[in-house]
Amino acid sequence: MRALLACFCLVCGVALAAGDVDKGRELVAEKHCDDCHASKTLGDAKAVYLRKDRKVTTLAKLKAQVALCNSELNLQMFPDEEDDVVAFLDREYYHFSARAAPSPSTGTSRTH
Repeated sequence: MRALLACFCLVCGVALAAGDVDKGRELVAEKHCDDCHASKTLGDAKAVYLRKDRKVTTLAKLKAQVALCNSELNLQMFPDEEDDVVAFLDREYYHFSARAAPSPSTGTSRTH
């Protein structure tokens, strides 16, 4: 099913976060992401994700930011774990995938 969804996304040009949301939630807790963000935002870890002038404005930028944090902070996450964190952050805060997914009522079916 996941492979079918990935093919659909490639054909339709839809970008979706491909990781496991629950695993991403666990990794965010395990890697203490909120602690780091809280230190940068004077105690409000969620402010990084919710501020109006945020740097992350697309799914591609979210993926790049998670990869940067992983690399710079030596979090030692594998690429699939980065995908899990991206999926969690996208679902919880950003909602890029929800905006990119076509609604059923706007399908591209043709009648002959």
